[in-house]
Amino acid sequence: MTIIAASGTVIAATALFIVLSGFAGLKSFSLEFSSFVDPDLKMFPSEGKSFLISKDDSLALENIHGIQVYAQTIEERVILEFENKRQIVTMKGVDANFRSVTDIDSMIYYGNWLEHNTNQIVSGGGISNKLSFGVLDLTRHQKIYVPKPGKGQITSVKGAFNSTSAYNIGIFDINEELNNEYIFANIEMARQLLNYQENQVTSIEFKLRPDADMPRVIESLQNIFGSRITIKDRAQLNDALYKMLNTENVAVYLIFTLVIIIALFNVVGALIMMILDKKESIRTLFNLGTTPKKIRQIFFLQGSLMTILAGTFGTIIGLIIVFLQKQYEFIMLTPSLPYPVELKLINVFIVLLTILVLGTLASKLASQRITAQMVRG
Repeated sequence: MTIIAASGTVIAATALFIVLSGFAGLKSFSLEFSSFVDPDLKMFPSEGKSFLISKDDSLALENIHGIQVYAQTIEERVILEFENKRQIVTMKGVDANFRSVTDIDSMIYYGNWLEHNTNQIVSGGGISNKLSFGVLDLTRHQKIYVPKPGKGQITSVKGAFNSTSAYNIGIFDINEELNNEYIFANIEMARQLLNYQENQVTSIEFKLRPDADMPRVIESLQNIFGSRITIKDRAQLNDALYKMLNTENVAVYLIFTLVIIIALFNVVGALIMMILDKKESIRTLFNLGTTPKKIRQIFFLQGSLMTILAGTFGTIIGLIIVFLQKQYEFIMLTPSLPYPVELKLINVFIVLLTILVLGTLASKLASQRITAQMVRG
């Protein structure tokens, strides 16, 4: 009975550690894609779509310690047309520093990144497939339309839109949402389409130095721009994704904790069977002067030791399995992508602490079967 009860705890602890490591790997894998397109910090206008950057603002940005490089961007919804096919997409106009702020150019699987001061665009794979265009087709071009700002009645389609011709020179693959939503263009072309001023932008994106103090950098930016801007870090830019991943992680932990609780019922049953089996020995100990409280402590310590050792052994097995998957990639999601796992010390503590708390409670519950009336016979 003891071996069977301990085996259930070992399997439950192993499963909990493997699942936590798997979800840690999936979380890192999912967030890895956001690091290619999201900066360390991003600054938006508090009101409206855009804001102006004066020369004094630019000089002040250069003097903030902790900022390695920053890029000005203009983002707007536009209509992209190719061969009588149209799609509403988000155009992001970027300057030459954008490649230093993010690693977006490393996600281009076909073609190249933008050349400065050109009407080139780089499109997501989903947009490319839907509108049926490739790259470097100089005989056919894409058209970009943006509604003109203003009031009054529209008298003609031509008068209602600003438009320009563009040439797609690259296709990126990040995730399904971005692939179907974004095109990148030079900031000069975006300014021309939107009738923006030379110093007008919709956001500024920052890459910080490795030793930067982020709260201090944010405070310096707030001192320069005041209440007219809002600043978000990478986690805040992806708050919905972070919340979803954290919620899933907690839900899986609770489900497998329930599995451990069910497995520990075997421990409770094994201890009760042991108490019944050793009833004569318990009475002998009582007759020799051992109090019922001390006898309960003996079985409580035995049950606790059994669960702790089983939990430790299960965690070690889980560590070995996760390490082997990480090193040798036994389980694959696709022929070229192994199932992501991540070894984290915090997961070891979570599993051991869960086993310790639940095992102690189970042992306490079982040891309460020993009463003064039972030991007296």
